[in-house]
Amino acid sequence: MEPTESTFREMVNLSPFPVYLCTGEDLVITVANNATLKAWSRDASVIGKPIAVALPELRDQPFLGYLLNVYRTGQPFHSDISRVDINANGVLQTYYYKFNYLPMRNSAGEIYGVAAFNTEVTELERAKQEVEESRMILYNLVRQAPVGICIIGANDLVVDVVNESYLELVGKKRWQVENRNIWDAIPEAKAFYSPVMDRVIATGEAFVAQEAELILIRDGIAENVFVDFVYEPVRHFDGTINAIMVIAFEVTDKVLARRAIEDIEERNRLAIEAAEIGTFDFDLVHTTTVTSDRFNQIFGFDGPVPHRLLIDAFHPEDKQIREHAHEEALRSGYLYYEARIIWPDDSMHWIRAQGKVYRDKNEKPVRMLGTILDITEFKRLQQQKDDFISVASHELKTPMTSVKASIQILDKLIRTGTNPDKISTFIDKANSSLNKMQHLIESLLNVSRISAGQLELSKSRFNVTEMINESCDYVRVAGDYQVIIKGDKDLEIVADKQKIEQILVNLVNNAVKYAPNSKEIIIEFTKRKTTIKISVQDFGEGIPYDKIPHLFERYYRVDSTGVQYSGLGLGLYISAEIVERHGGKIGVNSDAGRGSSFWFTLPLGDS
Repeated sequence: MEPTESTFREMVNLSPFPVYLCTGEDLVITVANNATLKAWSRDASVIGKPIAVALPELRDQPFLGYLLNVYRTGQPFHSDISRVDINANGVLQTYYYKFNYLPMRNSAGEIYGVAAFNTEVTELERAKQEVEESRMILYNLVRQAPVGICIIGANDLVVDVVNESYLELVGKKRWQVENRNIWDAIPEAKAFYSPVMDRVIATGEAFVAQEAELILIRDGIAENVFVDFVYEPVRHFDGTINAIMVIAFEVTDKVLARRAIEDIEERNRLAIEAAEIGTFDFDLVHTTTVTSDRFNQIFGFDGPVPHRLLIDAFHPEDKQIREHAHEEALRSGYLYYEARIIWPDDSMHWIRAQGKVYRDKNEKPVRMLGTILDITEFKRLQQQKDDFISVASHELKTPMTSVKASIQILDKLIRTGTNPDKISTFIDKANSSLNKMQHLIESLLNVSRISAGQLELSKSRFNVTEMINESCDYVRVAGDYQVIIKGDKDLEIVADKQKIEQILVNLVNNAVKYAPNSKEIIIEFTKRKTTIKISVQDFGEGIPYDKIPHLFERYYRVDSTGVQYSGLGLGLYISAEIVERHGGKIGVNSDAGRGSSFWFTLPLGDS
């Protein structure tokens, strides 16, 4: 032993790291500190034995060769992390070390042994392996995931791993994305989402987008797509962000389908609103109703009310109609009825209800969806139509009966040859009745032409005063009424003379019919800038204010006193259509008890 041996031994024993010395060609263990013995799972009995004998498990490992080579060549050996298998307590176990083998020389410079300085890094290596294993597991999960996943380095934004779902989403090949800067791979998304990703890296806060609308270049074609995606920061063990995980799922089909449904619902809503239909959702189990704004308006309420108040709104005589309809709906699945309701202001209205019953899995009725329509105006018009048919039948029956009677009397007079002077009288009566029938039929034909848009005008130039005189001669001849005409006697217009006469005759007849005690009728016409206004004024009882808006409707007949007047209720309706076809306007000014003034305007027309 050299004099420095004791010093060396002392230093070795104090070292917390495994240190040992092998001497001679047989690499006999001359020195081994406690750390070494612990690492070998041996005791001090190995000292003095060749290392191959003390640790026979090393014979199939490279370390004996490394030691011998250092001894023979004098060249130090340094390893990075190396695996070594040690028999510990009868079990071969794996450890990881960094080895440093140094030649030991005597004072003459001769190599007499090899000193080994080892550092155990087993825990670190195993941690690295676990990280790598976790990384591989993660990458395998990423590649197999049914949603698009892309992992991007936080420092350089280079794509580390990307799965097929993501590549399919962005319409790219793997070589176009993997190991490339994300914005070089998908430049079309850079402008908007590059700042977003930078913010995620800077703040560490994830970014979540739902139904984000993107334009992606897929297979060379720009496509508008909708995507749910997340930018999730991935942190290193020290808390720093070293990657961004992008998880993306295309929802284009879902969005387009929902929008299509929403579009249909919006069209339905607009159609319902345009039709002024109210809707309701009736919970049959809890007897509660959810109603639309229009539904509430139809029932005369400003907003939703309890179900009980809706039931109370029905006319007492029609509540049973509703009850029977609902009972039938529970059997058939469909609701339909028409009934009257009373508004809070005591006014009466008609409604039509329709609905469908929905059942649970046990076939128990649980819900009813339906609509409510205000048919008050429809019912009024229907009643007018029914009244018109009754009146028309009566109006046609009277002259027909008169004609039939006149013909029967004429036949008798002609057969018997008696009273030849009376024949002309009954012929006149028959003609008069036929004229009434012709007028009634002509009114009906005019209504039919108006409905079909076939009311044609035959315009000509004529003198207004002459036209009015011709129209009113029959009234003057009767001698019961005084007709006063006011206006420029030389004024001429271009219009359909026959149809304007028809209007005047109708207005004058109405004045005679509805104001029998007013013996004076004033017809006044005045020229304006481009039009003429003609008015017919009587001094009768006038027209009630609430009836004025309906005067020019088809089949409407004013009857304010209970007196039944003849006629079909078509005169003013036809007059209004004739005026409108001329491009004019028609109206009435009336005060109850002070008479009425019907007027209409016509363009002066061209020569």
